[in-house]
Amino acid sequence: MGIELFLAKRILFGVRNGSKGAPPASRIALLGIILGLAVMILSVAIVIGFKKEVRNKVIGFGSHIQITNFDNNSSYESQPIVVSDSLLRDIIETPGIRQADRFATKPGILKTDDDFEGIVLKGVDSIYDWSFFKSYLLKGDLPDINKTEGSPDILLSRFLADRLNLNVGDKINAYFVQDQVRARRFSISGIYETGFTDYDRIFLITGIRQVQRLNDWDKDHISGVEIMVDDYRQLDALTDTLYFRFASLEETGDDTFLVRSIKEIVPQIFSWLDLLDINVAVILLLMISVSGFTMISGLLILILERTNMIGILKALGENDTSIRKIFLYLSFFLIGRGMLWGNVIGISICLLQKYFHIIKLDASVYYLSAVPIDIDPVAIVLLNLGTLVITMLLMIAPSYLITKIAPVKAIRFE
Repeated sequence: MGIELFLAKRILFGVRNGSKGAPPASRIALLGIILGLAVMILSVAIVIGFKKEVRNKVIGFGSHIQITNFDNNSSYESQPIVVSDSLLRDIIETPGIRQADRFATKPGILKTDDDFEGIVLKGVDSIYDWSFFKSYLLKGDLPDINKTEGSPDILLSRFLADRLNLNVGDKINAYFVQDQVRARRFSISGIYETGFTDYDRIFLITGIRQVQRLNDWDKDHISGVEIMVDDYRQLDALTDTLYFRFASLEETGDDTFLVRSIKEIVPQIFSWLDLLDINVAVILLLMISVSGFTMISGLLILILERTNMIGILKALGENDTSIRKIFLYLSFFLIGRGMLWGNVIGISICLLQKYFHIIKLDASVYYLSAVPIDIDPVAIVLLNLGTLVITMLLMIAPSYLITKIAPVKAIRFE
């Protein structure tokens, strides 16, 4: 063990005034590192969790990528396209794509004796992945989309159920305007709640054939194809691949396909989520700055407290570089200990919130009922490495104060 490392340990862990423990300046610096890193871990976990939860809800309603008619406007009253089985199979076999299924939409009005609400009836086919709605199903069952007798099943949101005073098993009339008003009677098979009010308030889910009949479409006419990808990070690349493959592809009726990612379909939501990264950057900058300046202050105080020792070491022949190493080792120990406790406290709070939902949110405002947490090990490792490197670099400049201390004056310093 080098003399620098030995002396650094003695200063930090040695006996002081008859009791073992770190000097007060060390404790203050340690506390700054602990609080700073804990806050940074919480900030990153919350923002990553929030972005992931909101993104997954938007994707649950609209998939990662949609292929629709190029002539479609921004409404849910869509122009049909024809997607053959071979073309659908070609989409599914594209590397990186997990699933592709047909859908159709039709705007309408849901009406009871006392009230009414505007809705969008979304029809899905037999291979539709129900895992998203199943995870948010409050009561009842998923609709039987192959039901041919009686009233067709629909999946209704809790928002609409409360507004119209409906429950599982109730019958409800819906009206759709095309060349003339068409009425359909549906049976509520289940009620869901995602907390994403913008979509909960409008979407009803049923079988695709119900929407095709309302639109006077043949069985091969659909509003589009919804595509799910394996890795969200490959979304843009896969969207470009499909866009160039199908942009000029024409099916029956000379309809040209339009390929769009969910980012292009609802850009306002994803732009808003991207802005959250700026908030995280600001928080990280502030916390690292606070931690760094706390450590700088702590190191300067430690140097002043040990001025007499520095003078004696210089008188004994130690050079400035060797003495600076002592205090840099000391800084490293303090930062390391602070990071250890900062990780313990930060991750513990994250786990408590993740599994017990201690802090609640207003779902109508934030789209979530509780503060979301997503603990990303890679992000935490990078956060720790960044904190260690930046704070240690900040320690280099104040350590040069040691070179200004004269041995004669330092030995007599009180």
